[in-house]
Amino acid sequence: AAPDYGGSNDYRLQPGGILQGRVSGIEFQMRGLNLYTDVIADRPGARTRLVLGPVAQLRLERNGDVDDPRVAALGTRKTAVELGLTAGISQRGVLIPPASLNFDVTLLRDVAGAHRSHVITPALSLNSPVSQRGFARLGVSADFVGKGFAQYYYGVAPGMPLPAYTPTGGGLKSLGGSLLYTHDLAGEPRKGWGLFMLTNYKRMQGDFARSPLVGTAGSKGQVFAVAGPSYRL
Repeated sequence: AAPDYGGSNDYRLQPGGILQGRVSGIEFQMRGLNLYTDVIADRPGARTRLVLGPVAQLRLERNGDVDDPRVAALGTRKTAVELGLTAGISQRGVLIPPASLNFDVTLLRDVAGAHRSHVITPALSLNSPVSQRGFARLGVSADFVGKGFAQYYYGVAPGMPLPAYTPTGGGLKSLGGSLLYTHDLAGEPRKGWGLFMLTNYKRMQGDFARSPLVGTAGSKGQVFAVAGPSYRL
């Protein structure tokens, strides 16, 4: 379940999933239309782990159907192809021996001529087993975007069904928190079939919260949730 666009108060159900693994020492994770990689091969059992790798993402913001007729009248937006890098560090043994504290920053830039700007996302998370079969990740993050992103997705031209609005610039777009929980159904931990649930809450900030797409036609609070079966080799 996800909002129609960043700032919408209309939600829809859509299929999706997460695929993660390791090939020749390179770790990868696909989350919907996002591909994250880590090309640094860390020593097995190392307490400190470094993350660095290319990232690719498709952004379908206001690219298709939008339920609110006022927002739909503003027209669709091109699909943004965002390429960049992610870098971070993870430290095991925080609070309890199996737990790890992770910090990473992802920098993306549109190369397809959509918003023609950047998106920077720093994130901090705490990962830990919570039982013999359960695992949880609690995280916080922020999204910083460029002026082009702000004007492309949150500006409103005069004469439209919503009040005219021009963001003064980019900056902090949203603050968020997330919780991931997985439960193993098989006898061996982290193997075979299981269940997972991920929920994320974001709060729009600054010029983005003041945009008529959010303040008039949408909501500052944004919820994203996904749940389903999982399988680990």
